[in-house]
Amino acid sequence: MTGKVDWDANQYLRFEDERTRPPLDLIQRVRLTDPQHCIDLGCGPGNSTELVAARFPDAKVEGLDSSPDMLEKARKRLPQLSFTQADLATWSADGRYDLIFANAALQWIPDHPALFARLSRSLAPGGTLAVQMPNNLSEPSHVAMDEAAAEGQWAARLANARASKAVIGSFSDYRSWLMAAGCQVDIWQTTYVHALAGHDAIVEWFKSTGLKPYIDPLSADERDVFLARYREKIAAAYPVEPDGKVLLRFPRLFILAVRS
Repeated sequence: MTGKVDWDANQYLRFEDERTRPPLDLIQRVRLTDPQHCIDLGCGPGNSTELVAARFPDAKVEGLDSSPDMLEKARKRLPQLSFTQADLATWSADGRYDLIFANAALQWIPDHPALFARLSRSLAPGGTLAVQMPNNLSEPSHVAMDEAAAEGQWAARLANARASKAVIGSFSDYRSWLMAAGCQVDIWQTTYVHALAGHDAIVEWFKSTGLKPYIDPLSADERDVFLARYREKIAAAYPVEPDGKVLLRFPRLFILAVRS
């Protein structure tokens, strides 16, 4: 994870199976044969780093995250690997990597043209930049965050909450930026459909990620009121299935860039 606030690893891992599906899909598409040096940027509690290490067991694999809580969980999970605390927004590589893996992390970093150019420069020749980012700002789950933020006494404090998450560029944007950096590019998007146990589960899902810029500035009492309003909007947007589940649509953008 990235950013100056800490992240709650236990909350994040409540949906570990669902959150691990995208990085599993991404790592399976990486075509490297004998990478020597791999890094997982925004490694979180290590669930994605574990996939990289399992895919390339002979490589040196390291993880990087800004969150002490996430890194504590990652080190306990994978004590044989190296994990570093750093802010991805200002991080620069000491050397060249055969694989830079970034699962659900880069959406928190601004200025994607400069960011993707910087990461591309950190690849060894033939190296791969593998990225997955949520692309769901127009989904009801995120529209409801902005609506709830605008309606309460906290409206002024939360006016810029949405801006903490970078606007995802178009397919053409990322292809152009990465080709200009000397990469061959493969881009696709997948919409995952998660059957969750009711509307409360959607709220709990986003409390560890998308909702944090909205609820972190609030007092405990305000947070409870905000989340109650958010839940009301979620309940109106996501019908309950016959088996009691609700279906959370979650579009994710995938990028593979191989440096020439």
